[in-house]
Amino acid sequence: MPKIATAWIAVLKASFVTVAMLGASHALAAEEDPWEGVNRAVFRFNDTVDTYTLKPLAKGYQQVTPQFLEDGIGNVFSNLGDVVVLANDLLQGKVRDAGIDTSRILFNTTFGVLGFFDVATPMGLHKNDEDFGQTLGAWGLGSGPYVVLPLLGPSTVRDAAGRVPDAFLEPYPHMDHVPTRNITRGVDLIDTRAGLLSAEKMIRGDRYIFVRNAYLQNREFRVKDGEVEDDF
Repeated sequence: MPKIATAWIAVLKASFVTVAMLGASHALAAEEDPWEGVNRAVFRFNDTVDTYTLKPLAKGYQQVTPQFLEDGIGNVFSNLGDVVVLANDLLQGKVRDAGIDTSRILFNTTFGVLGFFDVATPMGLHKNDEDFGQTLGAWGLGSGPYVVLPLLGPSTVRDAAGRVPDAFLEPYPHMDHVPTRNITRGVDLIDTRAGLLSAEKMIRGDRYIFVRNAYLQNREFRVKDGEVEDDF
């Protein structure tokens, strides 16, 4: 769940287009979601956990945290996430993007005070968005069926497998001090959830279908770097 705030906002915004396509994409969705019964059960579990834990914490965090501090904390975790992006740039042979993300890490970590300030974006070094699930897709591996992971949310078989190598590039496996690791991970999680509070208002109709179709469409768009055919 951490490191996905920007991606999730993009998913939810893309969902407006998805709603208009629900009727035309029904047959295709059935093929992509053969485990819908189990997925819906996990989705309800995740939604319940979110409603009674993460969402209230995120609202409280947003209320007591000044905007500049919330932005800075988000920037720090985004800067850490650029390491994952850089590694996948290289695995996909995107040399230019790798150079941009290397520069982002260097400038934001130094002049941006460990990433608290995003000084790279105003310099024209815009953040890329890559992960190992996208890398596997770029290598020609199909997404596989849609799956909802407990506590982690929407995914596919390919993207779920891609989480494993990406996790080793995050700071948490390399933090030996358990309290510090747990607090950092918790702040990351709550900050990510707080960033989704406004975006989730866009959800309409059947929440499960809305999120599923938006996720699958958004992932296809990202894997193919925007070069997708619009069947509708």
